[in-house]
Amino acid sequence: MKRATFAATVFFSLAGIGQSALAADAPYIDDRSSADAVIRSLYSAINRHEFARAWGYFGDTKPAKDFNAFVKGYDGTDSVEVKTGAVSNEGAAGSIYYSVPVVIEATDKKGEAKVFAGCYTVRQVNAQIQEPPFQPIFIDKGALKPSTEDFDSAVPASCGDGPPPPKKDEALEQAKKAFLATYGGQCDKQDPEGKPIGEPEAHSIHYKGKDAQPSDPERETRLFRFFCSMAAYNETAVYYIADDVNGVTQLQFTEPDLDIRYENNNSEGKVESIHIIGFKTSGWATNSDYDDNTKTITTSNKWRGVGDASSSGTYLFRNGDFSLVQYDVDASYDGEVNPQTVIDYNTAP
Repeated sequence: MKRATFAATVFFSLAGIGQSALAADAPYIDDRSSADAVIRSLYSAINRHEFARAWGYFGDTKPAKDFNAFVKGYDGTDSVEVKTGAVSNEGAAGSIYYSVPVVIEATDKKGEAKVFAGCYTVRQVNAQIQEPPFQPIFIDKGALKPSTEDFDSAVPASCGDGPPPPKKDEALEQAKKAFLATYGGQCDKQDPEGKPIGEPEAHSIHYKGKDAQPSDPERETRLFRFFCSMAAYNETAVYYIADDVNGVTQLQFTEPDLDIRYENNNSEGKVESIHIIGFKTSGWATNSDYDDNTKTITTSNKWRGVGDASSSGTYLFRNGDFSLVQYDVDASYDGEVNPQTVIDYNTAP
């Protein structure tokens, strides 16, 4: 079968754009499980200046006349971001050829960013017919050209006879932009599984408002949970909600402001009293989880590693938003888990 054709077939080397002093901070991705994963792995290697690894993702047709020329092409590269589009494929002569739409944003040491877009051909030779040495999936060729579009919209719709691009999830994209703009510099660069931050857990909540008529259709609120950071014993997340009235907004968590008194003013001693003296809100949710069955977000904040002192909240979804319905506090550093409920709208009278 005929391979997909391209406007150009020469790999575009980012000559004149330099190396990153923080290359080791870039996530290590070495994944040959799919065509687009190979492309992401290539740019992971480039970002980390692991050029032998980057060179190894190509087959017999290399992206430069020799390895030294390939490395020199990245002399000034500070960082490269990559996005891939809808992948298409077709088989020919014992191989599958994948066409991968790609856009990259290359930033040099002066902080100047340039966008390049195009297509890669990735080849997977049938493993059953191979003999040693085994050839894993590899990049056969590629072509990138300068683009006048911004990075978020420059990825080609398709390559060759590839499928049309999937419809954009506008609420998700807005939530991702809002999160990265506000917290991108504060949060960890990757989640505990090694994935770059900015890809949330997404939930769809269908409901009828308290004033809805039986014939009224259900409404929908989208919930997006973004991992932010992991410390010794607490993990933080940020939530956004989206609906057809308010658009995308960050979810704020109401918490009581507590006046805690200890015997002899010794925080390691007996708790004499806990009083609520006000309320405050926080954009952070600690050790949180969303339960679709109960439509609640729960939080739990350990005050120290053993977990004997802590606070936790339960936030119930109703009428399009989340409300604090229960708050428990264990203020005693006594080695035991014995919280007391200081707010309870969650228990029937």
